[in-house]
Amino acid sequence: MASGTSRGRLRVLGIDPGLTRCGVGVVDVAPDRSATLVHVGVVRSDPGAPIEERLALIAAGLRAVLDAHSPDVVAVERVFAQHNRATVMGTAQASGIALLVAGERGIAAATHTPSEVKAAITGYGNADKRQVQTMVARVLRLEELPKPADAADALALALCHAWRGAPSTTAASGPLTPAQRAWADAERVARR
Repeated sequence: MASGTSRGRLRVLGIDPGLTRCGVGVVDVAPDRSATLVHVGVVRSDPGAPIEERLALIAAGLRAVLDAHSPDVVAVERVFAQHNRATVMGTAQASGIALLVAGERGIAAATHTPSEVKAAITGYGNADKRQVQTMVARVLRLEELPKPADAADALALALCHAWRGAPSTTAASGPLTPAQRAWADAERVARR
């Protein structure tokens, strides 16, 4: 597990970025990997509003969650590719906002691919949304599946990060996956 705080647990804010619905989930994870739900929700913006207003709404909503719950770290879903260019652009923009607001507060941030999250939560990198929701509910001892899917994905991101740590920390989480290695290589090349 990633390093914790003096509170004896790690508080992680998971963010499933999106322009219309940006899922947010906050969990407390103990050193024994047990987890407790702190907050779950969705930051929404009107699809008909101008892009700058939508991004400002997402930023304000994320800042409110940061203020209310004081996470130790932020975990954001990293999107590798999608066929719908408009969707991937909106997701990338919302992801950038999430990383920005974490940086503004000096909070560490990490990104995880959907397959990393699915593998960490269900043991299977190609799990479907229902399988992820079911395991999140089981881990957090919830009576119902977390909804909407964006909120469940945010909780899964938070749990994944707490259990696996940031992709660059191999000591606590084991060797990098092929996807993590490819991403780390791409980041190294981009910094040159």
